[in-house]
Amino acid sequence: MTERNLKNRNERHPEKAHREDTPVLRKPDWIRVKAPTGEGYRKTREIMRENKLVTVCEEAGCPNVGECWPQGHATMMIMGEICTRGCTFCNVATGRPDALDVFEPGRVAVAVEKLGLNHVVITSVDRDDLEDGGAEHIAQTIRAVRRKTPATTIEVLVPDFLKCGNNALEVVVQARPDVFNHNLETVPGLYPEVRPGARYFHSLRLLQRVKEIDPAMFTKSGIMVGLGENRMEVQQVMDDMRAADVDFLTIGQYLQPTPKHHAVNRFVTPEEFASYEKSAYGKGFLMVSATPLTRSSYHAGDDFSRLRAARLAKLGQA
Repeated sequence: MTERNLKNRNERHPEKAHREDTPVLRKPDWIRVKAPTGEGYRKTREIMRENKLVTVCEEAGCPNVGECWPQGHATMMIMGEICTRGCTFCNVATGRPDALDVFEPGRVAVAVEKLGLNHVVITSVDRDDLEDGGAEHIAQTIRAVRRKTPATTIEVLVPDFLKCGNNALEVVVQARPDVFNHNLETVPGLYPEVRPGARYFHSLRLLQRVKEIDPAMFTKSGIMVGLGENRMEVQQVMDDMRAADVDFLTIGQYLQPTPKHHAVNRFVTPEEFASYEKSAYGKGFLMVSATPLTRSSYHAGDDFSRLRAARLAKLGQA
């Protein structure tokens, strides 16, 4: 996270300060990762800097950057580095964003080409200051990548467009990303504390609407565990997602970015993650990624290939 972002978040979101005195749990061995190094990592970093692009990998402090970046797998975060929301799990700065950069979609496309990506994940900050929540900017980015590298499959991880009409969602869907991802993040009972600016059932309905607009589009959503939820609540979220016809579920361990953020309630064991995965497949998800280090874009390209294969296998059985 940049020094400017840290300063912005601390000044504009002081309610997180009470968490500084919360005891920090010691990370178990299964959640530890190596520091990023190597030529591949440096090359990816240079391409991001050359094209003046922000990545959620850096801004959110993703633990997998040392594995993904050496392979050129960086997740682009568009529409700036300042978010209009103040989620207590997120390390992205909160405040008043700058105006949209009309040249950003083109720079994303150039970076995708230089990285040689077969599959790209594009996410964004929340932009409640914009009438359409940034939907047209997301759509322009999808189209720019399509023009530059037509063979690249595109996954978008979008905001909830809470303060926009249905048209914002339709603009993104009509740009035809290969995967439409919107994370529920946590169980509904924790929304007031963890995701106070969002509404659980609105996010769920957003995912359901995608399938109504384009039944063939893959939908994806994820949650974090270790925030204070229980197993029954996680199972209910799975059922809610399946009722909305979500294809792909991700479940990962929440890691506290700084002492000012929501504390880790506990570290969920690999055995519990395996149990969640088995349960999710039993509920009908086409694809499930449930491990301590799972994040929305972790192994996204390989998982997308498996997702397509799972749909074809399901259609073959029908």
